[in-house]
Amino acid sequence: MTTVRKEAFGRMPPEEGGGEVEKFVLQSDSVRVEILSFGCIITTLETKDREGRFSDVVLGFDTLEGYTRKHPFFGAVVGRVANRIANGRFTLDGKEYQLFLNNGPNSLHGGAKGFDKVLWSPQVLPNGVRFFRLSPDGEEGYPGDLKVWVTYTLSGRELTINYQAKTSKTTPISLTNHAYFNLAGQGSHDVYDHEISIEADSYLPVDDTKIPTGEVATVQGTGFDLRQPVELGKHLQKFHLDGFDHNFCLHQGQDRRLVARVFHPPTGRTMEVHTTQPGIQFYTGNNLDGSLKGKGAATYPKHSAFCLETQNWPDAVNKPHFPNVLLHPGEEYNHTTWLVFNTA
Repeated sequence: MTTVRKEAFGRMPPEEGGGEVEKFVLQSDSVRVEILSFGCIITTLETKDREGRFSDVVLGFDTLEGYTRKHPFFGAVVGRVANRIANGRFTLDGKEYQLFLNNGPNSLHGGAKGFDKVLWSPQVLPNGVRFFRLSPDGEEGYPGDLKVWVTYTLSGRELTINYQAKTSKTTPISLTNHAYFNLAGQGSHDVYDHEISIEADSYLPVDDTKIPTGEVATVQGTGFDLRQPVELGKHLQKFHLDGFDHNFCLHQGQDRRLVARVFHPPTGRTMEVHTTQPGIQFYTGNNLDGSLKGKGAATYPKHSAFCLETQNWPDAVNKPHFPNVLLHPGEEYNHTTWLVFNTA
């Protein structure tokens, strides 16, 4: 049985309209997750270790103020387009669109005020919560009125996130959740003792601004071969990697498939990622620097968390040989990601 309850979490600042932010608590025997109506943010995700003890395994803040200030998208749904678009620019039907540049020369995660920085309208479900918003034509430079629904449901050990959208004009869209995980418990110093595997035969090399070069490179014989589990710290050392912030190319298809698995031997916690998406961005918190005060006054240094963001490939709107990222009027965008928590 999953219970769902809601409570007040705070009010938006007056300059942001002053709306009320609600928190939704989904709880099963194995998992407890808290989600805000602001940015559809997962603020807390508690799972059991092999002794049956609960710990919160996602980074975040204790108060709304933490989330309304600048932070690296902790737990949020990002969009209209997750990840980077080169020079914040793309052309559709002969018309050029210019987006806000918020990541060096590029546009990242929807721009200056993406889906992570707005209030959504919630609807409580028997085992979860559904959020809705209308992203108006021209918002952050994107074409079309886009109706978006993000649904979180919890069943036992499995948290399901479903994304749906419909548009009035052709628009690029790629939605994901940007939770930062540490299976030792949030506030733990690093994720070097985590073992990770990703079911991908290829990945996307990037330029020095993190935009894919266009090459789809084999992982074989490289530090990007994560098809067998590797212990993260040792693996980074072995291949002289500063960390990962790369898209791994998944086997194409609309069906649910297992794409990544993380195991934390000291606690026994495991996390599986299943998705219908064509890509997964593996990010090891390279830009965390300990300057943010998180939950319980924890600091979050470099490599103190990892992200596994299921999504379309970065800059796909400018790379015709990448999976299609365009949604047309009359079509429905519909993708699902499942996070399964267990112990080993």
